[in-house]
Amino acid sequence: MSTITVPFPALKSKPRPPDGEGSVQVQLDPSLRIGTAKVFAVYGKGGIGKSTTSSNLSVAFTKLGKRVLQIGCDPKHDSTFTLTKRLVPTVIDALETVDFHSEELRIEDFVYPGFGGVMCVEAGGPPAGTGCGGYVVGQTVKLLKEHHLLEDTDVVIFDVLGDVVCGGFAAPLQHADRALIVTANDFDSIFAMNRIVAAIQAKSKNYNVRLGGVIANRSAGTDQIDKFNDRVGLKTMARFPDLDVIRRSRLKKSTLFEMESSPELEAVKAEYIRLAQALWDGTDPLIAEPMKDRDIFDLLGFD
Repeated sequence: MSTITVPFPALKSKPRPPDGEGSVQVQLDPSLRIGTAKVFAVYGKGGIGKSTTSSNLSVAFTKLGKRVLQIGCDPKHDSTFTLTKRLVPTVIDALETVDFHSEELRIEDFVYPGFGGVMCVEAGGPPAGTGCGGYVVGQTVKLLKEHHLLEDTDVVIFDVLGDVVCGGFAAPLQHADRALIVTANDFDSIFAMNRIVAAIQAKSKNYNVRLGGVIANRSAGTDQIDKFNDRVGLKTMARFPDLDVIRRSRLKKSTLFEMESSPELEAVKAEYIRLAQALWDGTDPLIAEPMKDRDIFDLLGFD
């Protein structure tokens, strides 16, 4: 019995496009500068409370009579949630409505008023797996300059996504004067802080940004933070305890300055205003030396 062999047709593979084609990639414009405003970039481990810290710090600056712009740099676009009482459309959302013809946008298409007069912008981010958030930050600053909004601003606060040290993470460092790190008094938060310190120090070689200091959040004590700060050369600028009123403020879509008064809340509000005043007056740049991963375990790990 003979066997008939039927050949398979040759598989025609489609040419594969270069990786990143069709993506929104980061291309920072070195000539793009914010202007005369004092610019702060807030970093920290994901979920540590950067947005809560940024929003309350923004309000504290308004209490000092400053004109404030807060820019959320996270695809979750919830940085300004307690200021605007809603999840506002992002810059990417606005650009999509005009097929990315930015000249067709109006200020009210991407800038929203928040509590205390804080101007709120959510940069947003590209769809998952399609590009870099650095592009979005660059486009946001470009739009703000084109509409002359930055000329009427005293303080700009960038609230930056988690501890992922990529282009989206680094883009605000092109514009910031001082980088602030929010951390809790625990190993994971401090481990993330160490990576952020390394990234900021690397960027400071090309940009004017410098480390401003540490904000201890949700922390009854600061012994672990203090130990790390002493080793690498950082300083704690403010400390906020783990209070239930802070948790409830997010649930109520409110900043702490809108919550019902209590002695403990008044102390927290005073600490925010003190921090805002210190940042406005100016802080000395910190030169920190990040630790090796293994050394952090030796310093803070369990015996």
